[in-house]
Amino acid sequence: MKILIKGGRIVDPASGRDEVGDLAIAAGRIVGLGRVNPDFQPGRTIDAQGLVVAPGLVDLAARLREPGHEHEGMLESEMAAAVAGGVTSLVCPPDTDPPLDEPGLVEMLKFRARNLNLAHLYPLGALTRGLAGDTLTEMAELTEAGCIGFSQAEVPCRDTLVLHRALQYAATFGYTVWLRPNDPWLGNGVAAKGPLATRLGLSGVPVVAETIALNLLFDLVRDTGARLHLCRLSSAAGIELVRQAKAQGLPVTADVSINSLHLIDLDIGYFDSAMRLTPPLRQQRDRDAIRAALADGTVDALVSDHTPVAADAKNLPFAEAEPGATGLELLLSLALKWGQEQGLALPATLATVTQRPVALLGDSLGSLASSVGRLVEGGVADLCLFDPAQHWTVHPAQLASQGKHTPFAGLELPGRVHTTIVAGHLAFEAARGERH
Repeated sequence: MKILIKGGRIVDPASGRDEVGDLAIAAGRIVGLGRVNPDFQPGRTIDAQGLVVAPGLVDLAARLREPGHEHEGMLESEMAAAVAGGVTSLVCPPDTDPPLDEPGLVEMLKFRARNLNLAHLYPLGALTRGLAGDTLTEMAELTEAGCIGFSQAEVPCRDTLVLHRALQYAATFGYTVWLRPNDPWLGNGVAAKGPLATRLGLSGVPVVAETIALNLLFDLVRDTGARLHLCRLSSAAGIELVRQAKAQGLPVTADVSINSLHLIDLDIGYFDSAMRLTPPLRQQRDRDAIRAALADGTVDALVSDHTPVAADAKNLPFAEAEPGATGLELLLSLALKWGQEQGLALPATLATVTQRPVALLGDSLGSLASSVGRLVEGGVADLCLFDPAQHWTVHPAQLASQGKHTPFAGLELPGRVHTTIVAGHLAFEAARGERH
């Protein structure tokens, strides 16, 4: 279908474009940007006055729960949640059941995602077989099947020799290893170590659980030269170590979650299991350091850390509740809220969920590398149209995700997604509440 988007504020952080104009789509690609050929005959025209026309969001951390956890989320429901939130490309970790350690599993997942025609899916392969931390997977075969990197998700690799060999192998073939820095012996608590955890009687995770792991990883990177992406930093001390590593020229990137960007341990309140998250919510100084680091580029990207959890696993005493929260539909609005509070221009805010995530993915996106997360003539038409002036209240029951638990329930947020277009296809329209 040919689509004409008229009179929107076109914002593309990658090129610096920020202007009111028109955008034309044909055969799944952008064929006019800013000014459109008057001979263009659209099959559908969208009035975008008052709307921002931005690249589709890129989320680097979204669990879709298939295969193996269908009681918590189905591929169809979570991809629908993605496009409802303006997310057109997402990366999923390998901690499915079974884990993504065989090419056939990866190919099946990508095949199902393509058939849904909702968003682009980029799986991470398991770094070790079964995520057991003992034997390396066939990384070359997993890459051919569609994996864009390798991870242990939340399962620690306790054997440093295995981790060293994994990084050596990844460095040889140019693969990126994605790891969350967390010492497996120190990091088994349910809340951040501090006065609140002590008062509530909750087992604490000290900051050194993150910093010890970071120092180990940086030494391994220095020795192997492997590219390392650090997932969901949570502490001011960890942020400072990443800043130093980047200054030293180490090939390191990092992301933080919307939860750590906005919440602190005090939000746990009286054992609110919606605040049972991984990594645990830390103190205000940590949150402030994270917010500043995302703004200055020390942290490369903002992620939803979308982890839908079933009601019977969440509605339990805090320490027994399963960690996780739905986030795909909140990513844009929580990014806008942070940007407004930091006094950032809209393009700088949007860059954290478009241009900057794509920059760290690099060539792993294949043929889409030149157009994902940006607006460019001839590029794939992945777009998010949203109203920055419209506020909405988070009502969990109204979320598309099968997981209805979020620590932001009842919060009023800026920025309502109007339309999501994926490869020229109308994937979501809020006006009619339809997913196509």
